[in-house]
Amino acid sequence: MPMPAAEIDRLIKAALPDAEIEIIDLAGDDDHFSAIVTSAAFVGKSKLQQHQLVYGALGTHMGGALHALQLQTLTPKS
Repeated sequence: MPMPAAEIDRLIKAALPDAEIEIIDLAGDDDHFSAIVTSAAFVGKSKLQQHQLVYGALGTHMGGALHALQLQTLTPKS
């Protein structure tokens, strides 16, 4: 079963409340997305650690309801 972008947004914001999130449905199928996530929680963390935070927020949905997520993580500009 596909996952709507609003659900992806909700799950990420539950784990990273300050996150600014831009989600694009790449194939129009609620299954393949691109996301840009900006959060202060990423400051001082490697890209791998930043991505792990986002994937951790999505939990078991990754690889199931959410088939593919192209992810870009950013820290807020000071």
